[in-house]
Amino acid sequence: MSGFFSDMLLSLQQVVILYVMVAVGFAADKLGFYTEKTARKTNDLIFYVVTPCVIVNAFITTPFSAETGKAFLTAALVSAGSHLCGILLSLPFFNKDKENGPIYKFSVVYANCGYMAIPLAQAVLGEEGVFYASAGVVVFNVLCFSHGIGLMSRGKSGGKRDFKKLLLNPGLIAVAIGLPIFLTGVRLPQMITEPVRYLSLLNTPMAMVILGTYIANTGFRDIFLSKERYLASGLRLIAVPLIMFGVMKLAGLSGAIFTACMISAAAPSATNTVMMTVKYDRDAGVSSKQIAFCTMLCVLTMPVMIALSKAV
Repeated sequence: MSGFFSDMLLSLQQVVILYVMVAVGFAADKLGFYTEKTARKTNDLIFYVVTPCVIVNAFITTPFSAETGKAFLTAALVSAGSHLCGILLSLPFFNKDKENGPIYKFSVVYANCGYMAIPLAQAVLGEEGVFYASAGVVVFNVLCFSHGIGLMSRGKSGGKRDFKKLLLNPGLIAVAIGLPIFLTGVRLPQMITEPVRYLSLLNTPMAMVILGTYIANTGFRDIFLSKERYLASGLRLIAVPLIMFGVMKLAGLSGAIFTACMISAAAPSATNTVMMTVKYDRDAGVSSKQIAFCTMLCVLTMPVMIALSKAV
């Protein structure tokens, strides 16, 4: 039981850190020196610069060998399966609401595998866990900048399925830059790697501060009153990780890679949901409430999933 409570404490700690950054954004908006209007402009900086740096950084900081390459590929395939699971599970739901349905679907498919999963994987498994979780971050960004864009832009003016734009997006361009570096083992000079690393570190704090400004401008009292919010969070936090548990067990996975992939699969909805909502002119209030609600619930669900994976 001590391990379970330890995992719960780790999850709670990560959630508290998230909400401290959200509170900064909330206060900044209320004080008037960093408002939602400014945050919407900052959103493009995350979309076109910061998030691609996260992808490139994951590749250039991972040493390549036959063993690490195989392990990275395995973790990436599991992550791809987890995203596919979310896509399939969300298909029958949220279709009547053309405006907010894509937000809820996105929140089911895309988990906070960067900020929530990586620190938890490090605390539970050490650097090996970070390595496996990083593979999930790469897959997340590839899909987020392809499937995610297609989902969020659907039905919007200028949002026709332009496959050229979906392919030539910041996420896939970042993969095209980072993957050859990883595969060839090329060592880049520090004057290149350090700026990329520093920019990638902006991803979570900027996203959470922006989230805080949206929460400051929305009616937050009804966060517990939406049945769609409960359904989306249940699919994200319970259904997806339990299905992936069965898939990985059938595939014969075990040990650190099993636990790391479960942590990623069990993470709450991604903060990128808000970024995509703003980018494609959907309701930032709906996405902000969904992220806040799902992140609160993960304190109860993630420790159970971690304990279940460690018992294998």
